[in-house]
Amino acid sequence: MMRIETDRLIITEFTMDMAQAVHENSLDEDNRRFVPDEVFETLEEARETIEFLISVYGTNDGPQVHPVITRQDGKNIGYVQMVPMEDGTWEIGYHIAKAYTGNGYATEAVKAFLPEMAGRVGISEVYGICLKENIASVHVLKKCGFEPVFEGIGDYQGEKREVFRSVRKI
Repeated sequence: MMRIETDRLIITEFTMDMAQAVHENSLDEDNRRFVPDEVFETLEEARETIEFLISVYGTNDGPQVHPVITRQDGKNIGYVQMVPMEDGTWEIGYHIAKAYTGNGYATEAVKAFLPEMAGRVGISEVYGICLKENIASVHVLKKCGFEPVFEGIGDYQGEKREVFRSVRKI
């Protein structure tokens, strides 16, 4: 079982009792704007997603998504993930619930998670891709050592959008 601890966070594996927090954390306006496919409108949608995510732990067959929990109060504040892409590369992803943003949690989680997951899935580089207008996400990637490789119009969730694409060697 995965358990990564930092000064302020615990990165672990999902359990079904986290569905309510996952549902609530997904509903903020930033999630709707930047990653609408990661919004769970109902508790049942969150439960189904968690069930699937648990089923792919320990494989390279799907997204490796792990909850981020605060050490101080045990709250589920978001997630960090490694997602396989169609071309065989992997992408980092993360979301911190709106009430907890601006505290460096995403940067802390990505820095701790990246080397551990890269080793587990057997890769030496990972991509960071987000909408260019998602300034906070671009900032996290840069603080975590990702180097820009492309900025401009690209495919983002099936639409042509202004994207920021970066890469980091592990």
